Amino acid sequence: MGLRKPHLLQTDSTDNGPPAKKRRISEDEEEMFNASHDSLSQLPRVMPAPRKPLLVVRNSAAAATAFGTSQPGVEEYYNVLWRKFTAKKHKTWDGDGVLSVSGGYANLQDESGKELGRTACTTPLLPGSQISVGGKEVEVDFVMTKEDYLRGRQFLGMTKMSTVQPPVNTPRSSVKAQQKETKLEAQREKVPSLVAAAKSKASTAQFRNPLLSTTTLPKSDSRTPVPRHDPNQEGALVMKRPAQAPRGKQIVDVVVDPFLSRHLREHQRLGVQFLYECVMGMRSYGGEGAILADDMGLGKTLQTIALLWTLLKQNPVYEEAPVIKKALIVCPVSLINNWRKEFKKWLGVERIGVFVADEKRNRLTDFTMGKSYNIMIVGYEKLKKFQDDLKKGAGIDIVIMDEGHRLKTAQNKSMMAIKSLNTERRIVLTGTPFQNNLGEYYTLVDLVNPGSLQKYTTFKRQFEGPIVKGRQPEATTKDEEKGEARFLELTSLTDMFILRRTADILAKYLPPKTEYVLFCRPTTVQASVYRSVLSSPVFGAVLRSSEASLQLINILKKVCNSPNLLSNRTDEDKENSNQTIKTLLADIPPMLLKSPGASGKLQVLDSLLHHLRTTTQEKVVLVSNYTSTLDILGNILSSLSYKWLRLDGSTPPNKRQDLVDKFNRTDAANCFAFLLSAKSGGVGLNLIGASRLVLFDVDWNPSTDLQAMARIHRDGQKRPCKIYRLLTQGALDEKIYQRQLTKQGLADSVIDNKASASSFTTDELRNLFTLDESGRCQTHELLACPCEGRGVPVMDAETPDSLDSNVSTDDEDELPSFPTLIKASQYDAKAQERQIKEQRNQASKKRGKPSMMGLMQYLHLDTSRLASTPGDEDGSAGDEPDAAVDDDVLLDVLKEEGNRVSFVFAKTSASVLD
Repeated sequence: MGLRKPHLLQTDSTDNGPPAKKRRISEDEEEMFNASHDSLSQLPRVMPAPRKPLLVVRNSAAAATAFGTSQPGVEEYYNVLWRKFTAKKHKTWDGDGVLSVSGGYANLQDESGKELGRTACTTPLLPGSQISVGGKEVEVDFVMTKEDYLRGRQFLGMTKMSTVQPPVNTPRSSVKAQQKETKLEAQREKVPSLVAAAKSKASTAQFRNPLLSTTTLPKSDSRTPVPRHDPNQEGALVMKRPAQAPRGKQIVDVVVDPFLSRHLREHQRLGVQFLYECVMGMRSYGGEGAILADDMGLGKTLQTIALLWTLLKQNPVYEEAPVIKKALIVCPVSLINNWRKEFKKWLGVERIGVFVADEKRNRLTDFTMGKSYNIMIVGYEKLKKFQDDLKKGAGIDIVIMDEGHRLKTAQNKSMMAIKSLNTERRIVLTGTPFQNNLGEYYTLVDLVNPGSLQKYTTFKRQFEGPIVKGRQPEATTKDEEKGEARFLELTSLTDMFILRRTADILAKYLPPKTEYVLFCRPTTVQASVYRSVLSSPVFGAVLRSSEASLQLINILKKVCNSPNLLSNRTDEDKENSNQTIKTLLADIPPMLLKSPGASGKLQVLDSLLHHLRTTTQEKVVLVSNYTSTLDILGNILSSLSYKWLRLDGSTPPNKRQDLVDKFNRTDAANCFAFLLSAKSGGVGLNLIGASRLVLFDVDWNPSTDLQAMARIHRDGQKRPCKIYRLLTQGALDEKIYQRQLTKQGLADSVIDNKASASSFTTDELRNLFTLDESGRCQTHELLACPCEGRGVPVMDAETPDSLDSNVSTDDEDELPSFPTLIKASQYDAKAQERQIKEQRNQASKKRGKPSMMGLMQYLHLDTSRLASTPGDEDGSAGDEPDAAVDDDVLLDVLKEEGNRVSFVFAKTSASVLD
């Protein structure tokens, strides 16, 4: 038997002998050992991978799941890292994401907002926690606030978010991010904020002794930065300085030429400064583009000219070449001559060379290769033709896009041509940056600053979708909260490079402007034609066809203008009409279409023109969206022996400005009216020779109407302006106007007739294709206005807020009540939803649509009250309605026997000119 250790041979448990080699200790040492042994026994077992203790964080999700369950109402959000399961030894993360925990479930989204998976989650999550979601490994990076999640900052790649007390144990991704940020900070610190001036060449010349380190260079004119214009001069417009100068360079003040700055109003001075900071990259969004979205008439052209002249002549870096050498202005063809005229007006012909691409005698190489021209003006339609040649020579340094809202889609040929120029400095000028939908808004923003809102798929999922959903009538409180947060985040991002001022600024510079909305009763013939269209046997087939629905909308709009338009259809219209529409029109009696004076709006216009011409020396602009309607208006003017001019799509571009100038300088006897196509000449033109404007028909796109109505209320106008909008009461005209006000988005699908009507439901189409012959004003009824059409202000007596508060309890009382228990076979979910919707709509009508409350700023006049005699009651019954119409010409029309205006909305803009 081999040797064995003594303690291994002891098998008798009763042996009390001490173990071999046991160290002897004193009694005091034994007590200390026992005490320490007891305390160590109370510590938790040491884990193989020890972690530092986490800081206490406020995590409502952890508190909610403290007992092993998740409360349904608790929501938590985390910024996480995720990867697909892999067996690799060295694993890497596939990307960042967002984990939202609600109702006991965790939903994972990637950076674009795409859903990656969902799983049950009933345990607390803290930074460093790992969880499996949708077949992916997920690790929590940090806790995100609900505000940041609702605003969608994480989906736009924003790093500055309000994290919830990060723990000491920072995950790997955060460590790398912090190291990267620390490295960047260190690099920034190495760059001095003030760069020393370069040594003089004289100090390095041969046979010269070196200067002492304490010797300073004397100040001389050659070394002192001298700005082109005096920044200390009274009224000088000085631009912002760069944060730091390039190495070896000095900064000099950039001052707008006093020749221009003395003509700039205060809002225009701010606009030039804003544009300069944007194109020079001095703002925090990181791009060099901007959108000047001032309202019509605020001088966007002059602000642009001041900016271009400054950039062409100056540079904030001393002794450097000017910022730009070549500038391109792209605009509608109707505005080319207007731009050239504005350059000549403000800078003359000797200061700057302006090249117009429309002129055949000019060669493009004179601009691209020569030095005589610094500015080129070209129409959107011809830009694609010149895009390759514009890249030659020095290239284009900045692009100005006037009326940029025309670039609605990324596939627009003009937009693609602009992007091909590879010019980072881009400026969009538009009075209506948000026309139809957020998709077009995104297109403009991405054009001037590419990537600022990420890809469109991300933007649509995280911003456009939630914002639109949150503004629907059936939106839940959660949808509304998320939609409003996303809208605020979107505006906070774009406000850095979008400047928007309204026409209210002009109140101190221009005469007052009054807008009248005239609801005209249809004639008997007009109503008969309208009913014939709607009662046709093929009407049901029209509702089921998107194309036919669009054509029927156009037909009804023409009936609202004049039934004669249906009999004067062109061959092109007949070819484009499908068989259903042809059958429908064949059912209309031909004699109705040839009846003279068959339009209520034409009768009102005829009376208005007569009183205007015989009682005043003022001129008028007549605007329509249809050239066929302009033909009828021209016939009326000719029958009255009134001289007129016309501008529409067929007018040659080189003659358009001449027509405008002739109208403005000619008196009413020689040129009384100007016929204008809203689509071809409704933007950029200054028709200040007229002080009255009639918008004969309404367009689906509200910006089209607003642009057209702004043609006369512009700089240089001396007379008070009156604008009349004519609507056929109870017909499609009034319904389109209501949708302009409510902004429900129903008209978006038929803007310019380029989209389908598929977004209209059958019920919505049926509502559009109706004629209300009750004689009541539907629009006024929707407002639930208490004025009773007396033409008195109502905003002071009862504001929209008070109106809403008065009926807030009514909504709750009128909601339908259902039995608590019914048989499943008896339950009809669709009927229940329909009943709830109907009762909500009724309650909404009682309190007025909140989105139409802008009409509460108007005076509402029922014209039947004008027939009241002063002898009624206190003798003032007839005076009160007259006060609502501060227009003698219109008042004479309204008091005519048999006039067809039944209701009037009137609003006057403020003015300080006396």
